[in-house]
Amino acid sequence: MAEPHYLGSDASLPGTVGAVDDHFFRRYRSLLDAEDAAFDELEHAYEDGDRASYESDLALWHTAIERRSSFLATHGLSASPLRV
Repeated sequence: MAEPHYLGSDASLPGTVGAVDDHFFRRYRSLLDAEDAAFDELEHAYEDGDRASYESDLALWHTAIERRSSFLATHGLSASPLRV
C-alpha cells in the first residue's frame, strides 16, 4: 500500500505512543469488522426474540468494543462515548 504523502516512515499522531502506520490501520480495521459482525449477530438475536442468544451476543459485542478501545488506548488514542 502506498504511504500517504503527509506521513513519514516513522509517523505518529500527536500524543500517540506507537506509530500509526499500515499495520495500525489493518489491525484497527479488523477490530472494527469484528465489532460489526458481533453487532450483526446481536441484531439477529433481537429480531428473532432469542433471549439466550441475545445475552450471549451482547457480551460478545461488549468484548469487541473493549478490544477496540483497548487497542486505541494502547496507542495513546481514545474516544469518549457520546452522551445522549
